[in-house]
Amino acid sequence: MQLRNTPSQRLAQSVPGIAPEGLPILGAGAALTGATAIFSRRFAALPLALTLGAAYFFRDPQRDLPSDANFFYSAADGRVLRVEEVDEPRFIKGRALRIATFLSLFDVHVNRSATQGTVRYVEHIPGSFLAAWGDDVHEVNERNYVGLDTPHGPVLIVQIAGLVARRIVCHATVGDELQAGERFGIIKFGSRTDVLVPAPMARPLVVAGMRVSAGITPMGVWNG
Repeated sequence: MQLRNTPSQRLAQSVPGIAPEGLPILGAGAALTGATAIFSRRFAALPLALTLGAAYFFRDPQRDLPSDANFFYSAADGRVLRVEEVDEPRFIKGRALRIATFLSLFDVHVNRSATQGTVRYVEHIPGSFLAAWGDDVHEVNERNYVGLDTPHGPVLIVQIAGLVARRIVCHATVGDELQAGERFGIIKFGSRTDVLVPAPMARPLVVAGMRVSAGITPMGVWNG
């Protein structure tokens, strides 16, 4: 039987520190900068600046996977918008603890798994591109759902496009085994990422306004 490669294995970095999803954009920017420089070094400054800005946006720092299974972790770098209990009928099918994280243009935009589990559900929903800090963007904006079957029950990660973000990339497919902190996708430019876990199974360790890092910051602790 042939084993499936994980998203991280399928997306091994060819340029250290840069997300593979950004390489076509950086390549095009470098080519445009070089072509412009042939005619004018002065005018080449603009495409060079844009290319360097894209390289900063698509940075993908190497991170060790967390080893403490007592916690679930942030799925994104950014600032916690809200911590709340909601009804989640799509995958958890009951009361869920939802922790929403806003990613600005200056945050790392790689998404990482909040916990270890098997991918059982992936669905992309077209929608609007409202500001990602709005109250109802999780219902109206373009978004992608990744549902994990874990030892603590179903866990749902939601990638949500924002006002500037127009492209959600998810490399996880049904059947993949994800480790906590393993990268599985990216949202190109400002956006939001939600982590939902069964409410009776965990308690939060973060509050609104806190800065968090994907695969590093414990978002909550499992109850047993």
